[in-house]
Amino acid sequence: MPYSLEDRYVNLLTDFGFKRIFGTEPNKRLLIDFLNTLLPAHHRIQDVTYKSNENLGNTPVDRKAIFDIYCQGENGERFIVEIQKAKQNFFKDRSVYYSTFPIQEQALKGNWNYKLTPVYTVGVLDFVFADHKHESELIHTVELKDQNCQVFYDKLKFIYIELPKFTKTLGQLQTHLDKWLFLLKHLSELAEPPELLQEEVFNQLFEIAEISNFLPTEQASYHDSLKYYRDLNNVVDTSREEGREEGREEGREEGREEERSLNLQRQRALLLRLLSRQLGEMPNSVQEQVHGLSQESLERLHEALFDFESREALVAWLGQAEAKLL
Repeated sequence: MPYSLEDRYVNLLTDFGFKRIFGTEPNKRLLIDFLNTLLPAHHRIQDVTYKSNENLGNTPVDRKAIFDIYCQGENGERFIVEIQKAKQNFFKDRSVYYSTFPIQEQALKGNWNYKLTPVYTVGVLDFVFADHKHESELIHTVELKDQNCQVFYDKLKFIYIELPKFTKTLGQLQTHLDKWLFLLKHLSELAEPPELLQEEVFNQLFEIAEISNFLPTEQASYHDSLKYYRDLNNVVDTSREEGREEGREEGREEGREEERSLNLQRQRALLLRLLSRQLGEMPNSVQEQVHGLSQESLERLHEALFDFESREALVAWLGQAEAKLL
């Protein structure tokens, strides 16, 4: 059945929207254009080939590594492109770990001289790194350097975009990258294509991103993806509200306590919903454990949300959280 959605254009920060626009063969020109705004001149690309986004590693853990988009340039460069919607523990470690798969993939059987092609990890972040929250710079390019800050190895790069730091309005857009960042953040809020963005590549984007052009099955998939995105944002917003609540002046204690209790209930319910989407339906025992978590433990659970590979890992985490309360 078709879904009635108020927005004209898809939200690019949802899994469905991001992969539909950047992760399919007919739309690869959009991915190439976006990547070329971030890449150094000597690694600009003309064409890409999409590769399986599920890594075929050597161990069961490796084989669970799934990238949002994984592609290869015409000169052999590998690109992992991911959207990250919320903070999680060891996110930088995860990025480095994932970057090793395209490196290992290049190994050749027999007599091989170890020559590698460049590997890029591009992360579009819907959050700000804790150690960069007081800095205005929103794009971080990370590479291996020596003790004199000279580039030691230029074939492995990590590019992170802290999207919340991008605050330019439509009238303030100057560069092609500005326009891409604006659309990543605000496409779903637009009622029609702005005159400033009337360029060939963006005209293609607006046509592809129009929800009314989706098949009914695609609309259903987008509806689910959008609901997940909004639920996740609600968890983050609830955590922030709880933090602000703690810092407010003393008021009517009974009313404040009731409001705090309701916020905790909402946060627990949303976390359980997100966990169920990720790991399957939660048994009653797990639900009871989550409902028994403190505010501090709920915040830590939110940060660890995407680290759980299985329900068993979640149960182990909850057991440790309960042990700390005893």
